[in-house]
Parts: sequence; structure tokens; C-alpha cells
Amino acid sequence: MSTPADRPGHGSPAARALDALRTVPPSAGAAVMATGILSMGLRLTGHGVLSAIALTVATVLWLVLALAFALQLACDRARWQASAANPPALTAVAATCVLGTRYSLAGRQPLALVLLAVAAAAWPWLLVSVLRHWKRPVPGVAFLVCVATQGLAVLGGTLALAGRGDWLARAALAAGLLGLVLYVEALARFEFRQVFTGQGDQWVAAGALAISALAASKLVASPLWSGGAHQALRDAAFVLLALDFAWYAVLAVAEFVRPRPGYDLRRWSTVFPLGMTAVAALSTGQVAHVRWLHGVGSVLLWIAVAAWLLTAVGWGSRAVRRVRATA
Repeated sequence: MSTPADRPGHGSPAARALDALRTVPPSAGAAVMATGILSMGLRLTGHGVLSAIALTVATVLWLVLALAFALQLACDRARWQASAANPPALTAVAATCVLGTRYSLAGRQPLALVLLAVAAAAWPWLLVSVLRHWKRPVPGVAFLVCVATQGLAVLGGTLALAGRGDWLARAALAAGLLGLVLYVEALARFEFRQVFTGQGDQWVAAGALAISALAASKLVASPLWSGGAHQALRDAAFVLLALDFAWYAVLAVAEFVRPRPGYDLRRWSTVFPLGMTAVAALSTGQVAHVRWLHGVGSVLLWIAVAAWLLTAVGWGSRAVRRVRATA
């Protein structure tokens, strides 16, 4: 006769896996963002095989997280709604946009359009929910209001360049401008001591500027803009990239002055800005024909790859310890 512990749902491996999925935090979406942006950077620097591997990993992670969020919605709606009121929930939008952009670059336009539709459908509801519950001061993760919005701009601009309609370029411009407004709002609320005390998400302050620069570079590449508009977009891309570099330097120095070793899930929110800064430099250098930016972006990309590997090892080690603890 079987005991409750032997039955599905009562301690079996399948039940434990389902329980683990139900408790996945929204901030885990940053792992998809980090992996997806590295795939884009590796593609831009000619490392096709590594880029494809990273894309596969990002896709698998996205599917796992989508399943986790669906289970949470079905099994614990109150908890899901509470999570949706916090900025980490916006990683779902940003991760979907990053993945969609990478698939668009690979020529998978129908899939990229589907991912854009998914992100665009989730974005207004999550954004309003987060903004309604904002308080002062806010940690670095609050800059995700900008990142998610600029993610739509990047994906829309990429699809416009792939010939999917000029309206996408115009929508990307609108999203990009809104993203900058949201960045200023987040900056006004940001607790600046997080630069020295944050456990990883303080880097999103730089990552938000990096993705804004990337969005601007996509618009610069569009034939829709010419003359003064084109020059303004080009200047904006350079200014945003310069501000991103400044934040990058400040945060790097802070990490050196006050080291924070050890794994924390929020470290995926460090890897993403590192990779996004590299990709923004590579993309801006490409569309603006500034060759030295390619060299800078390439160096920054490998720094991001190293950070990804260290964070992945920490994540894996913690997962192994949890499995052993529950075995």
C-alpha cells in the first residue's frame, strides 16, 4: 500500500519540481535578459556558435520561467498579483523583448512578432501596477520601468529594420521617449547609497541607459529618419552611451571599493547591464561608423561573459545544495 510520500504531489520528484516552479521569483527573468543580450553581443562580434548556444540557453530559461509564472497564476493568484506590483515583474517584458530581438536578428521575424505581441500585451498592465505601488526611495531594480519600455523600442526598431513596417519605427521612437521619462522618474527616487550597498541590481541604473542607447541606434539605422531628425537620434545615441559609460565606471569603482562576493540572484541584474553596455557600444559604433567603439564593445562583452559564467556557477551551486537538502 502506498504512503502519501510515495504518491505524486506528496514529496515525489515531480511534486518537488512543481513546488520549485511555483516559488520562482520574478527577478529570475534577469537571467534570461543577461543570457539573451550576450547572445546578441556574440553574434555582433562574429562568434556564431557561442551566440547560438547562448540563444538556446536563454530560450530554455524563458520557457521554464513562463511555465513557472503560469503555475503561480493558477495556484496562488494572490501571490502572483503581489509580485506583479513590484519592479522585478517587468523582467518578464524585458526578457521577452531581448529574446525577440535576438530571434529577429536571426531572421525569425514571425516568432519575433509573436514575442513583441506578448511583451506589448503584458507591459502596460505590469507598468501601471508597478508605478501605482512606487515609494521613495527605490533600489536599482526600479529602473526596470525604463528597461522594459526601451526593450519594446529595441524590438520594434529591429523589426522595422527587417521590413515589418515603418509604423514599428514610429512606435519604437514613442516607446524610447517614454522610457527616458521613466528613467528620470526612477533616478529621482533612487537611493544612491545602493551604489555601495546594493547586491547587484544597482547596475540596472547603467543598464537602462545602455538599452536606451541601443534603442536610439536602431532608430539611427532606420531609413525613415533623415536630416535633422537623423542627426538628433545619432547625437542622442552618443549622449546616452556616454552617460552609460559614466555609470559603468562609477559602479565598477564601487564594487572595487566595497566588494560584495558571494552569489545573490540579483547578480543577474549586474550581468545584464554589463552585456547591454557592450552591445550598445557595438551597435552604436556600427550604425554611426565609429570603429573604436567596436573595440570597446568587444572588450566589455568578454567582461560580461566572465560575469555570466561566475553568476551561473553560483546559481548552479546553490541549486545543488537545495536539491541535496530536500533529498
